[in-house]
Amino acid sequence: MAEPRAGTSKDGKKMHYSVGAIIRKDDKFLMIDRMKPPYGLAGLAGHIDVGETAKGALYREVEEESGLVVVNNRLIYEEEINWNECSRGIEVHQWYLYECEVEGEIVRNARETKSIGWKERDKLSEENLESVWRYLFEKQGIV
Repeated sequence: MAEPRAGTSKDGKKMHYSVGAIIRKDDKFLMIDRMKPPYGLAGLAGHIDVGETAKGALYREVEEESGLVVVNNRLIYEEEINWNECSRGIEVHQWYLYECEVEGEIVRNARETKSIGWKERDKLSEENLESVWRYLFEKQGIV
């Protein structure tokens, strides 16, 4: 397993860097049900590894979790979130959220996801969204 890129948050805590992909088709969003904590429905996402750029991590995570290839992307949001604990015990993450266009066929990664599929926008607020994804979707006016 690669080592996540680490830094120091604004308040001096250890921090990891993460990317997330909003992938939309019509009024549906590609979501995974996470196999590992933090549990819940989430967009495709993950840590930026040491020596990796945010865009490099974006391309890698989308392909690892879905089998899809990013063909176009746009950074739409970034923020240091100080309450987003990951499975490695780090509570602070610098998030880079991208809107992505993808191509290919969806292939579920059985190591990382219980399921993957398209969720209707008007039903997302009723879903068990992973907390940081609920927050990011609220910031984008999606839920």
